Amino acid sequence: MKRLFIAGMIFILFLSLGAVSSSAAGSFTSKTYNGRTYKLYVPSSYQRGAALPLVVMLHGCTQDPDQFAAGTQMNELAETEKFLVLYPEQPSSANSNKCWNWFDTAHQSRGSGEPALIAGMVNQIKSSYSIDADQVFVGGLSAGAAMSVIMGATYPDIFAAISVGAGLEYKAATNVTGAYTAMSSGGPNPIQQGDLAYSAMGDHKRVVPVILFHGTADYTVAPINAHQILSQWAQTNDRASDGLDNNNIDDTADQTATGTVSGGRSYTQYIYKDTAGKTVMEKYMIEGMGHAW
Repeated sequence: MKRLFIAGMIFILFLSLGAVSSSAAGSFTSKTYNGRTYKLYVPSSYQRGAALPLVVMLHGCTQDPDQFAAGTQMNELAETEKFLVLYPEQPSSANSNKCWNWFDTAHQSRGSGEPALIAGMVNQIKSSYSIDADQVFVGGLSAGAAMSVIMGATYPDIFAAISVGAGLEYKAATNVTGAYTAMSSGGPNPIQQGDLAYSAMGDHKRVVPVILFHGTADYTVAPINAHQILSQWAQTNDRASDGLDNNNIDDTADQTATGTVSGGRSYTQYIYKDTAGKTVMEKYMIEGMGHAW
């Protein structure tokens, strides 16, 4: 459950932004890696030698790190819960709408493109700050969420768990036309995509805990994508668990519950466990929410 620690906090923030204060006392500075800019939040409690978790936050289209930090209030949560936050920036020179290029084959594999840049930023921070290597997480919204899925498949040795908000399954598309199709009506067969994600893990294959969120009224990235993400990761994690396709982990929920966050929205929670009873994946469908954090 440790690997779902930060993801669980993201869930609380996802449903109710009133849960934290409106300002953070730590440092929020711009840095560069390989010519690309990112911002890093370091809580005021940070001390060298005392390793803290790191959360990577991937913004959506048209956004930048400052906007994503303000909209999610993740810095405020990081100040309270004591973790660092990395916000990679997608420039308009890489995508005119500042979208992460999750739909481009040049950015869907380990060691190249945007996945390599994001992983490089993480490694740069790990070399400069005291980071708990077992508690490095990645999450995002929309295009950023789709890229977080790619990061989980291509760098499972770096990321302990992933959080997906209004995203898409691994390789849901391989071109712009396919991206729009997937967003509106879903991607390819998630079992097939699960096998592709398992292959992408290479020698680093392991079970990757996943927590995902999607609004039932999302008309930008259709809710079918949430179900496909879950099924894709069930297949990927099933094979990663023992190398076999034997339903050690599957996409049938072991527990279902409903709830309402005070001052927030109602939701349905689906929990998926392995054969040992350990929670591996969680899916939250947020009632009436559109394409939003």
